[in-house]
Amino acid sequence: MPDLALSIKEALSERFGERIDVDASLSGLDELGRIASHRVHRTYLARDIAPDLMRLLCACAMSAPSKSDLQQADILVVRDKMKIHAIADLLPEMPWLRETPVFLIFLANGRRLPQISKKRGKPFPNDHLDLFFNATVDAAIVLTTLLRAAEAVGLGCCPISVIRDHAPTISEMFALPEKVIPVAGMCLGWPAEKGSITPRLSLNTTVHEELFSENFAELDAYDRRRAATRPYRNQREPERFGHNEFYGWSEDKARQYAAPLRADFGAFVRTKGFNLD
Repeated sequence: MPDLALSIKEALSERFGERIDVDASLSGLDELGRIASHRVHRTYLARDIAPDLMRLLCACAMSAPSKSDLQQADILVVRDKMKIHAIADLLPEMPWLRETPVFLIFLANGRRLPQISKKRGKPFPNDHLDLFFNATVDAAIVLTTLLRAAEAVGLGCCPISVIRDHAPTISEMFALPEKVIPVAGMCLGWPAEKGSITPRLSLNTTVHEELFSENFAELDAYDRRRAATRPYRNQREPERFGHNEFYGWSEDKARQYAAPLRADFGAFVRTKGFNLD
């Protein structure tokens, strides 16, 4: 599959700014191609997602690995337009959410296991940070697997982590019980446009061989490479930080996290019955 191998090379070069060799004789190049050319989609056709297809995608997502087979992730499928619009009202900076035919909420379910232990007459001495951590990681793995399954059938996705800014409201809106919390949302629909590849930090920055080695040497080059195809339209808080002649990814993220964000999330998690000690 020389053409497919070449398209993977081109996608990875666009994303990481380096040539990565791809053996054209490898099996599974079609799946590698979808992963390498992943695009976020924020515009959708006015076309429904059939319930049977949605069920299939959820089944594929729930086939993902689960820590110790504990199965602590759930998916909440939202089709009701009034509910989707209510979520969109919380996030006015994301107008595309209002048009998504389906909105998914990925849940960390730390409730089921203690309930099963109680049902089976067994003690549950593991109500500590690891319960929260395991359920959250399981939910993240399920989200990623559903995204892969959705893209395989031609759907477009946009994960929405910012629903955690409104975790108590989301929790109340969908009657989430104790020890069940929203980890992230996802818009899901048939894409109205192709989308574009988002450049990532170089692999020299993020992939470590044998020992961790912190490396900022290629950060400036990444900022320039990314700005060449995805420049920021606006600079964050110019009244506070001024206006930079060049404004790249690292400056944007430094400004974004120069103010407290979601500092009350730990308190929310505790109100939902998780022990974070």
